[in-house]
Amino acid sequence: MSTSPSAPNYARLRHFLAEFSRLVEHFHQEKPLLEKGHRLLSELVRHDDWLPEVAAIPHPQHYQQHLLYADPQGRFSVVSFVWGPGQQTPIHNHGVWGLIGMLRGSERSQFYARVNGKWVPEGEAVTLRPGDIETVSPGAQDVHQVSNAFDDRVSVSIHVYGANIGAVQRRVYTTDGDEKPFISGYSGAFLPNIWDLSKERAV
Repeated sequence: MSTSPSAPNYARLRHFLAEFSRLVEHFHQEKPLLEKGHRLLSELVRHDDWLPEVAAIPHPQHYQQHLLYADPQGRFSVVSFVWGPGQQTPIHNHGVWGLIGMLRGSERSQFYARVNGKWVPEGEAVTLRPGDIETVSPGAQDVHQVSNAFDDRVSVSIHVYGANIGAVQRRVYTTDGDEKPFISGYSGAFLPNIWDLSKERAV
C-alpha cells in the first residue's frame, strides 16, 4: 500500500464516484448493491494516494466526519472519518445501509442488540485494518459503537451510506436503554474541487 502523496490522485476518487453512481442507478435492491459496492470500496481503500489532506486532519477532542461527496439525488454519500488517538463514538444506529472501508490505521467496531430493553454487545468486537470492509444495515446489524484501535496515532476510514448521512435523523443509545435523536451534520473543513481537471497530475 502506498503512502499519500502531496498531490492527491483525485482521478481515483472520481472513478469510484462514477462507478458507484452507476451502481445505485441500476441496482435498487440492497443485497446486490452492497455486494457490488463492497468490491468498489475495497478497490478504493486498497490505495492511499487520493484522500485530500484536509479530510484527514484529526480534532483533539472528537472524531471528524468530512463530506467527500453527496449524490445530487440523495441516493448515497461518501465521508471520511478521522479518529484521533483513543477517540470513539457513542452507541448509535444509521437508519440506512452503509459500507465502511479502512484506509489508515485501525478501528474497532462492536455491534449491539436490544435485550430486555437494554443494549448489550452482540458477538465479538471486529478490528478493521487497511483494506477491510464492514457493512451496516437496518435489516441486519445497524447499531454499533466504533473506536480508534490505537491510543497513539490517527486512523482514517471511508464510509459510504445510502443517503446524505449528515442530514439523516438517527439515534444514540446508552446500555441502560435510553436513547436520544441526533443529526450528525459534517465537520467544517473546506474540501478542494476534485472535479477541477486543470490541476490533474501528469501520468
